[in-house]
Amino acid sequence: MFTVRNVLFALLFANLAYFAWAHWVDAPRPVVENAALAKLPRLKMRNEVVQPVPAPAPASAHKTALQATGAGSCVSIGPFGDIGSSARAAAVLKDKGFDPQQRAVAGETSDGFWVYVGGLKSDKDVERVRQDLVFHGITDARAMTDSGATGRRVSVGLFSERERAEKRAKQVQKLGLKAEVAERKLPVSVYWVDVTPPSERSSVPIDDLLAEGIGSKVGVEACPRPAVPAVTAPPAATASVSASPQTGTAASPKLP
Repeated sequence: MFTVRNVLFALLFANLAYFAWAHWVDAPRPVVENAALAKLPRLKMRNEVVQPVPAPAPASAHKTALQATGAGSCVSIGPFGDIGSSARAAAVLKDKGFDPQQRAVAGETSDGFWVYVGGLKSDKDVERVRQDLVFHGITDARAMTDSGATGRRVSVGLFSERERAEKRAKQVQKLGLKAEVAERKLPVSVYWVDVTPPSERSSVPIDDLLAEGIGSKVGVEACPRPAVPAVTAPPAATASVSASPQTGTAASPKLP
């Protein structure tokens, strides 16, 4: 028993001695921080990187893009529906230091939305459809003249708004007829104002035109390229042959 007790005390003393040596004698030295490495950015995983959200474009970006032009480049402002509006726009631009030139071109304007019944083969079909429409309360039904490839048609109304035209077309379709809606356009002249910004300016003051109430939908675009005149080829030179008064053969040279 005495021997076993001594062995236990010896083992206990050995463990305490190792514990004290490991914690106070053989303790690891603190790592010295490297100043150069401390300034490096910390590595991140791919899922930790936050993508930046682009800032929304300002509301005036589109208008600014319309105004921006290159100095010395001809630009067209318009279109204007009448010559009076283009003349007022030219006067405003002239006051701003520009040299405007008015220009008229052929265009089209909307004259409402036309509702009609087409695909009729004969005058009898036209009259039958017209009478049927009038009988059901569509008193403005009118027979249209034959328009060539489109065939005979019956007009059932001209409306300034598409919504009203679609409503009339549905009313006619309930009668078993095929009604169609088409935008009616008329040939007109539209007007543009051409300007070339001087070297010290790089934009056209569209806001000034809008402030004056000149056109609500005017824009800026590049001037059309001038038509290149056709080059006429000069007439081919024709060699004139003088006939010999004696014979048609060449005269033989004289010997000295």
